[in-house]
Amino acid sequence: MFAVAAAPAFGANAQQERMTACNKEAADKKGDERKKFMSTCLSNKKKESDNKMASCNTKSKGMKADERKTFMSDCMKGA
Repeated sequence: MFAVAAAPAFGANAQQERMTACNKEAADKKGDERKKFMSTCLSNKKKESDNKMASCNTKSKGMKADERKTFMSDCMKGA
């Protein structure tokens, strides 16, 4: 049960970190310009993550079980 309860909190933290980073970059923007920037900034973070996942998946071909799990964890962290 702890893994299920912890998973949403982790996702919320990552989302909060993206929002914080984008907010800092948008500090000098106002109105529609800020809305457009925030939308682009937040969606780009998702695309980067998706691209990283695809790259890590490609590199992990042929790995099994624990070896793949460890590799994917390190790869997604950028290690």
